[in-house]
Amino acid sequence: MRIDLAQHVRPGDTVTWGQTCAEPTTLVEELVRQADAIGDLRCFVGIPAESALTAATVPDSLVVHSYCGAGTNAALHAAGRLEIWPVHYSTLPGLLAHGGDLHADVVLVQVSPPDEQGRHSLGLGDDYFSAALDSARVVIAEINDQVPFTLGARTLTADRFTAAIEVSRPPGQLPTPAVGDDARAVARRVAALVPDGATLQFGIGALPEAVLAELFGHRDLGIHSGIINDTAMRLVEAGVATGARKTLDRGVAIGGLFGGTTELFGWAHRNPAVELRSTGYTHDPAVLAASYRLVAVNAAIEVDLTGQVNSELAGGRYVGAVGGAVDFLRGAASSPGGVPIVALPSTARSRSGPVQRIVSRLSGPVSTPRSEGIVVVTEHGVADLRGATLNQRVERMIAVADPAHRAELDAHADRVLASV
Repeated sequence: MRIDLAQHVRPGDTVTWGQTCAEPTTLVEELVRQADAIGDLRCFVGIPAESALTAATVPDSLVVHSYCGAGTNAALHAAGRLEIWPVHYSTLPGLLAHGGDLHADVVLVQVSPPDEQGRHSLGLGDDYFSAALDSARVVIAEINDQVPFTLGARTLTADRFTAAIEVSRPPGQLPTPAVGDDARAVARRVAALVPDGATLQFGIGALPEAVLAELFGHRDLGIHSGIINDTAMRLVEAGVATGARKTLDRGVAIGGLFGGTTELFGWAHRNPAVELRSTGYTHDPAVLAASYRLVAVNAAIEVDLTGQVNSELAGGRYVGAVGGAVDFLRGAASSPGGVPIVALPSTARSRSGPVQRIVSRLSGPVSTPRSEGIVVVTEHGVADLRGATLNQRVERMIAVADPAHRAELDAHADRVLASV
C-alpha cells in the first residue's frame, strides 16, 4: 500500500521509528523512495533487522543518525552516511522527545490491529522511540495484521494517528546467531556466576545468547532486559525463568522490544508472562537498583588491563555502541547481590590472524570507564575488578587473557601503571 508522505513530512523534519522487529518496514521503504521528492530530511534509527535503509539505498536527501553501528549501520558509517550519537541508551527518550537537535518531528510506528476497545498495541517494541509519540507533530501508523498484541506497552487509538496504512507482511526478524566454541566456553563461566532467583539483563548478539542457553539448569530466574529474544522465550516456557523471586514485576518477563523470529511473535501475543515497557522503565536506575540479584551480561569488543571497555570500534570500523551497557552495569552494581558482567572471548579471529581482546591499550574509545567496577569474564577465567586497585586489576586481567599473550601484557604492565 502506498502513502504520500509529502502530505505530512516537511523538509527539515527529523523522522524516527522503532528498531529491529518493531521497524515499520513498509513506511521506511516509502520514506526511502520519496525522500528526494520531499526535500532534506534527517532520521534517527536503531539496530536494523530487515531495513530498507542501507548504504546502497539511502537517498542523498536523507541524513541518517543512530546510537549504534550494528548490522547494516556499520556499512552506512563506513560510507560516511551515518552520524553517531555516543550516548547512554537511557538518554535517548529525552533526546527524541524534549527538544534539542534530535527532537523527532515525525514518528513512524508499527502497530497491531485494534482490539475490541479500538486500541492498537505497539506490538514488538515500546523502547526509546515511544517517548516521542507525545511530542511529535506527526504520527504515521503501519497497522500490520502479523504483529502481535502485546501487553504492558502503551496502546494507541486511531485518533492519535495523523495517517495510517494497513499491511500484511512478516515483521523483520533477528534469528538466533550461531555460537562458536569460544563463546560457549565464556558462557559457561558466566552461567556459574548466576545464582538461582537472579534477575537477568542481556544484550544482543551471539555471546549473550550463548549465556542464556547455559541457564536451563537454573531455577526461578527473572528477566528484566532491553530485549526479549527466542532463547529467553524458551527459558520462560521451560519453567526456568519464572520470575518468582523478582522484586518488581514478579512472575513477568520485562523487555523494551522483541528481537527474534515469528515463533517469538506468536508466543508474545496476549501472553501475560511477558510485557513490554518503555526505556524510561527498563533502564530506570531506581528500578534496576531495586531488582534483587540483578545480573547484567554485556559483551564488548575489548577490555584493557585497568578495566576500561571499548564496545564501539573494531578494526577501525564503528560496529557497536555505548548503548545500555553502563545503564545496566550500574544497576547491577547497585542491586543487592547483583553482578555487573562484561563477557568476551580473549581472542577474536580475523583474516589476518588472531586479534587479542584483552589489551594494554584500547584501539577504540572508552565506552565503559574503569570506575564502574565490572566483572570481566573470558574463557580463561573471571576477573572481578570491583573494589580492586590498579595493580590488582592488571594482575587479574592478565590472568584471564589468552595464555599466549600474557607475557606480552605483563611486559607492558609497568608502562600501563605508569600512565594511569
